[in-house]
Amino acid sequence: MQPSDMQISELPTPCLILDHDKLNSNITMMNARMRGHGVLLRPHVKTAKSLDVARLINNGDTGPITVSTLKEAEYFFSGGFDDILYAVSIVPARLERVKTLMEQGCRLKLILDNIDIAGQLGIAGDAMNTQFEVLIEIDCDGHRAGLKPEDPQVLELATLLANQPGTVFKGFMTHAGGSYDCQTPEQIKQHAAREAKAIVDCAGIVRQAGLSCDITSVGSTPTATFADDLSGVSEVRAGVYVFQDLFQVGLGVCGLQDIALTVLTTVLSHKPEQNRLIIDAGGLALSKDHSTASQSLDCHYGLVCDAASGELIEGLQVQAVNQEHGLVSSTNGAMDFSRFPIGSQLRVLPNHACMTAAAHDRYYLLDTDGLLNDCWLRCNGW
Repeated sequence: MQPSDMQISELPTPCLILDHDKLNSNITMMNARMRGHGVLLRPHVKTAKSLDVARLINNGDTGPITVSTLKEAEYFFSGGFDDILYAVSIVPARLERVKTLMEQGCRLKLILDNIDIAGQLGIAGDAMNTQFEVLIEIDCDGHRAGLKPEDPQVLELATLLANQPGTVFKGFMTHAGGSYDCQTPEQIKQHAAREAKAIVDCAGIVRQAGLSCDITSVGSTPTATFADDLSGVSEVRAGVYVFQDLFQVGLGVCGLQDIALTVLTTVLSHKPEQNRLIIDAGGLALSKDHSTASQSLDCHYGLVCDAASGELIEGLQVQAVNQEHGLVSSTNGAMDFSRFPIGSQLRVLPNHACMTAAAHDRYYLLDTDGLLNDCWLRCNGW
């Protein structure tokens, strides 16, 4: 049967349920926010890994995107997206796949933060009779990879990329991953300002040295949501905003009512003596991301909702997971097991939507009336 012929109760579990209205609302709000700042939105499609979601961001069309794997780049390019930033440090072993995409017409941009690798790219590009477009990754907050904005290698690396055969220097990118450690929206605003300043300062350094700098790229869902001023920034990358999740709720980025993605699951067993249910959504279906443990509300491995309505069931949490089993406990007293008979279904709100979606191959779409109306495929792998 096609999804439009099915009820939620007929779906195989565990599986992903995607609320189309919430998805569209999240997309509309971020699009409007970026228009208000006058910057390009280059969505990070690693969250959804879905052509349908990416097209919805662009009102049915294609546009610039960010990916985190070459598999994603190949998948989205095959669907018509040809302006792609591959936002993981490039290594020489991947250049043949990069060149193949470029020869097919993909405007693929690479990133790096190492001068030796930059030299190897130049040699490889010259040998392959091509020029790789490269951005330098900047570390704006000590969260992950990249050069510090004040590092003298920033100018040295940009100069090498601009002047050697085989590469073209395009600009700078950074990711404010440290925003995920913030406790309040005001702290996120301050972090967004720090993120933007890091990238704009780097652009100023190379422009003063006579180099062109086309792209100044920042990005995270929290900073994209709360940034006050993006002057000097050319584009913003954000990804999880399309779905939202419990961690974003804890940051104040969204509310529970904005989470578009849930995992449909079946009750497998009752354990009255332990005050818990066992469901078929475990560590693979939900992920083992326990990021909310650092926040004021620890959601453990997800909050539990009614399968049909998606409404939160107060006091129920997935408190532990094994590979294929989730252990649901009641936090507000004894559980009424008669409400959740074996074989009945529930839905789980995820801690980290990107991780939760990773083991699944499709989304089942819900429409305004809570009816299944489509099935969207997604890509996986590297």
